[in-house]
Amino acid sequence: MKKLLTLPVFFLFATVLAFTVQASTLPDFVDLVKDQGKAVVNISTKQKTESLQSGHGDLQMPEIPEDSPFHDFFEKFFGQIPQVPDQQPRVRSLGSGFIISADGYVLTSAHVVENADEIVVRMTDRREMLAKVIGTDKRSDVALLKVDAEDLPYLKPGNPDDLKVGEWVLAIGSPFGFENSATAGIVSAKGRSLPNENYIPFIQSDVAINPGNSGGPLFNMAGEVVGINAQIYSRSGGYMGLAFSVPIDLAMQVAEQLRTGGKVMRGWLGVTIQDVNRELAEALDMEKPYGALVSSILPDSPASKSNLQVQDVIIEYNGKPVRHSSDLPFFVGRTKVGSDAVIKIMRGGKIRTVKVTIGQLPDSGLASLDVEESPAEKSNAALLGMNVRDLTKQEKKKLELDSGVLVLMVDAGSAAAKAGIIKGDIILMLNKQKIRNVKEFKSTVSALKKGKSAAILVRRGKGSQFLVLKP
Repeated sequence: MKKLLTLPVFFLFATVLAFTVQASTLPDFVDLVKDQGKAVVNISTKQKTESLQSGHGDLQMPEIPEDSPFHDFFEKFFGQIPQVPDQQPRVRSLGSGFIISADGYVLTSAHVVENADEIVVRMTDRREMLAKVIGTDKRSDVALLKVDAEDLPYLKPGNPDDLKVGEWVLAIGSPFGFENSATAGIVSAKGRSLPNENYIPFIQSDVAINPGNSGGPLFNMAGEVVGINAQIYSRSGGYMGLAFSVPIDLAMQVAEQLRTGGKVMRGWLGVTIQDVNRELAEALDMEKPYGALVSSILPDSPASKSNLQVQDVIIEYNGKPVRHSSDLPFFVGRTKVGSDAVIKIMRGGKIRTVKVTIGQLPDSGLASLDVEESPAEKSNAALLGMNVRDLTKQEKKKLELDSGVLVLMVDAGSAAAKAGIIKGDIILMLNKQKIRNVKEFKSTVSALKKGKSAAILVRRGKGSQFLVLKP
């Protein structure tokens, strides 16, 4: 009987002990917020505008049901701002930022201060200072500001390369205008590539980031800044567990270039690349899919002046492995313009080394070709389920090509259609052979083995890509 009475006591003790052990292993952010929060600022702007929108920050406000107890609260503080005359500026609390030097340099996101007529930096001690824009870089979404002050608290940058997936991180910012809000989470992924953001290896975390957090710092447990909170993935406009931060080392490089030169120079190789999937690896005689497959080399580019070739697979850049095609732009973009880069490639099943002098990334792109087939246009007999013809001299000049055949028609269900080839594509290579004209295309097609995958390079619009063709 006594033993039965002691069982509840034993389980209660075990439960308390388990909670105690768990609590002792959870991180404590109190000192970090107290010490580092002083250098985190709220950024607001004044703008002249004819039409005013509701909400705070760079993202949409989440939908709040009318019967929600928070509806009146958010309607009062974040509701529609009344219309004002165009000559009267309005004040908006747009985002966050942080001080990086005692003499008043401030980092934030470029979109936070975009089109601002006046920028106000507000500190935790209630001081407000006007800031001027030293420079902005839209490609990295980084802006450098300067306030006229001395002996300011500032944050120290850490090393994002030392971050590990699963590690605790903390964000401080002004979500929805609530200044100095701290939220914590873990690193979800590193080197994340987002659409139209090829030169930023984002840090992904599940830290709660909302409109107004943009431009604020992401800390590691040592109190060092490892990133600038820049974007969220959301279907509602609010937090959904996917936050993306610009690595601080990249941001500091951008800031230094903005401070000294007013603009950012990025390295440029001059190739278009794509991932190597399982089928492409088979067609290229690779044991496993990895690396960045060169699908085109731009004329008058650094790559065109080197020994790089189309269909090379870049597997290493300056000693750093290139596992995915998205890895390469990060490495190239951060390379000093005019310096030499050592690139390891896979060509014909053998590893080779190529040296390239890196150029400066231009802003212009390639020309595209609008295909208009006239009823009287001569086309060739179907090959692999598609009709093709030679390119005209005018088309070659416009596209800056010296060879290739134009696809006029693709039969549904054919080998070409299954490969993803469409009308208007220009076939440049097939099965490792350069295609100069229809005659060479026919000859190469006739040599294909039935059922064996073959890589086919097509130019589509402004870019080129390899597809996998199975005759």
